Amino acid sequence: MEWTLALLLGTAIVLLVLSFFKEDKSSKIEDQLEHLSISFMQELHNVKNQVRNMELDAEIAAQEASNQNRTSSHQKLLREILDLHKRGYSTEGIAFETKLEEYEVERLLAPYTESIADRKKVANDA
Repeated sequence: MEWTLALLLGTAIVLLVLSFFKEDKSSKIEDQLEHLSISFMQELHNVKNQVRNMELDAEIAAQEASNQNRTSSHQKLLREILDLHKRGYSTEGIAFETKLEEYEVERLLAPYTESIADRKKVANDA
C-alpha cells in the first residue's frame, strides 16, 4: 500500500512538472485567430472607406457632369467637404476642418444642398 501511494505521488509530480513544459497549442490558435480578426476588420474598414468615396464621387459627378476639367485635388476637396456635410458638420466646422473660408464652403456645397432640398420637396409633394 505504501509503495502504491509513493508511486502515485511520484507519477503526479512528474506529470505536474511535464505540464509546465508542454506547449499550449490553444493559445497559438487563439493568437492566430485574433490576428486574422484584426486584419479582417482593417480590410473591412478600408472597403467601407472606398465605398463611401465612390458614392461621394458619383454624387459629385452627377451634379457636375458638364465640368470635366476638375483636378484630382479639387475632387478630393469636394469629396471631403461633402463627406463632412453628410456627417452633420456645420459650414463653420467644415471651413475650420478644410481651412477654407465659410463662403467658399457654402459655394461648393450649394449644388448639393439645393438638389437634396429639391428632391425632398418633390417627394413630399407626391
